[in-house]
Amino acid sequence: MARIAFIGLGTMGYPMAGHLACAGHEMTVFNRTQATALQWVKEYSGCIAKTPAQAVLNAEFVMCCVGNDDDLHTVTLGRDGAFESMAADSVFVDHTTASAQIAKQLAGEAKQRGFAFLDAPVSGGQLGAQNAALTVMVGGEQSVYERVAPILQSYARMQRLMGDVGSGQLTKMVNQICVGGLLQGLAEALHFAQSAGLDAEAAMQVISKGAAQSWQLENRYQTMLAGEFDFGFAVEWMRKDFSIVFEEARRNGATLPVTALVDQFYAEVEAMGGERWDTSSLIARLNKSSQ
Repeated sequence: MARIAFIGLGTMGYPMAGHLACAGHEMTVFNRTQATALQWVKEYSGCIAKTPAQAVLNAEFVMCCVGNDDDLHTVTLGRDGAFESMAADSVFVDHTTASAQIAKQLAGEAKQRGFAFLDAPVSGGQLGAQNAALTVMVGGEQSVYERVAPILQSYARMQRLMGDVGSGQLTKMVNQICVGGLLQGLAEALHFAQSAGLDAEAAMQVISKGAAQSWQLENRYQTMLAGEFDFGFAVEWMRKDFSIVFEEARRNGATLPVTALVDQFYAEVEAMGGERWDTSSLIARLNKSSQ
């Protein structure tokens, strides 16, 4: 078993760290809101650190899952940041959905300080984290990934090394482009079925066995029809991810007209008060426009 530090016990990090504890690893956790860390230790077992720097002392592996580039910079290179205290030959694994640029920056800093870095964003949402069924997209060196892979198995259904540092984040961007387009298509399909007087649920059951099948269809159509969105991956988080996608697209020259349109639709959902609604709430703006 390994000595592991986990930084960030949010919607995703909390259950991910829990799976590591249940696997028997020696855990130290840090969370900006200490009450959450106290609850986690009460539910699982481990130690609470007051700072990221304290959390990583003597850790062989450090997992991090925070909100964005700024948060990641703070917990790594900021005051009392983790990079101050990382042990030689340890590995920092970043599960934050962040930019490829900060992944490369942090990998460079890590190399200078004598430890390794992997960018490893995840997909699967809150349920995936809770059920140890996440997809982990990894960027970094093969030898480092091979060291970390058995640890990731605690909460990964699928994991793969995608290339050099930054490749994990780029793959997560591909994922978010797909998800946004799929959800808009599903929202329009359900809206059309209802407008046409069809039994929309029956229609989804039929087409889910054909070429239209997707995870989004099978896991979201019922709640979309019920107008239930108080769960899952929040609209404001998806818009944060899209902003990273657009920045990278400007850099690499990719054209993303549908993604840009879906982002505008999410802005309309936010204007309806849906910042924390699940991303499947795209149907809410369609239903509103037809009233």
